[in-house]
Amino acid sequence: MTTFLSEAETASLVDDELALAAAREAFLAAANGSTFPVVIGGSSTPDTRFTLKSGAAGELVGVKIGSFWPGNVDLPRHSSTIVLLDPATGRLSAVVEAAAANAYRTAAADALAVETLARGDSRTLTVIGTGHQALHEVRAVSRVRPIERVLVVGRRADAATAFTAQVTATTGLPAEATDARTGVAAADVLVTATTAREPLFDAAWVRPGTHISAMGADGPGKQELPTELYGTALLFCDLPGQSTTIGEFQHAPNTLPAALGAVLAGETAGRTSPDDVTVFDSSGFALQDLTLAAALLRRAAGGTE
Repeated sequence: MTTFLSEAETASLVDDELALAAAREAFLAAANGSTFPVVIGGSSTPDTRFTLKSGAAGELVGVKIGSFWPGNVDLPRHSSTIVLLDPATGRLSAVVEAAAANAYRTAAADALAVETLARGDSRTLTVIGTGHQALHEVRAVSRVRPIERVLVVGRRADAATAFTAQVTATTGLPAEATDARTGVAAADVLVTATTAREPLFDAAWVRPGTHISAMGADGPGKQELPTELYGTALLFCDLPGQSTTIGEFQHAPNTLPAALGAVLAGETAGRTSPDDVTVFDSSGFALQDLTLAAALLRRAAGGTE
């Protein structure tokens, strides 16, 4: 019998704790699990896009379908559907709609990276981007470090100002709109959450000790960071092979980022000095979605997730 969880159900079930625990499970599982090349497609409707990310680890086997239909008016533009298969038979086991939960999942990867790589005394968070996902990033990061203020950089001054109000209403933290140079130079933690296709700032603006989470690059041509960072920073990512293909590090093909999961497992060093600049690239991988779906299913069944 196939289990189905609707978007409304998963939106009511997900929270930061569930998402962070699922992310930790996924990153640790990535060392021994399997992930497969991302499929990117579109429909006959212009500018539409969907991706298929698949993987397997232990009892989890399945695929996540993420879609972006920019012309939607009465429906959300983004959707996310996770399909789980029975590992013994290959038959359909569960279908989980998880657009809202996907935002938590993405932010949880950021929080996990910050928890693992950023200085413990990080107090200033700068976010570049003012969209829906950026707010989730601020909320998640501020839960794992003693953030005292948030600086916001946006393409439009009105959007940045409006976003600061959202940040304060959501987290209680003081937030201020600023320009990119000021925001980057002041950051202990810098998060980029955009759809940019060129660098958002100058590498020279980054001060020693900063942690940077690049959350936006998940397809060919996308880029948020200056490549000049790669020669001096410590580089980490979710999946090295994918990061150098469709993630941030596609723009430095000779770069060898370390997997965050290897740091979590104690197999690779993370930050080694308060002055290290650390960079984490998140392009997203299927095991994140599979562990999230499994956690939602357990919670829906009355589990303690």
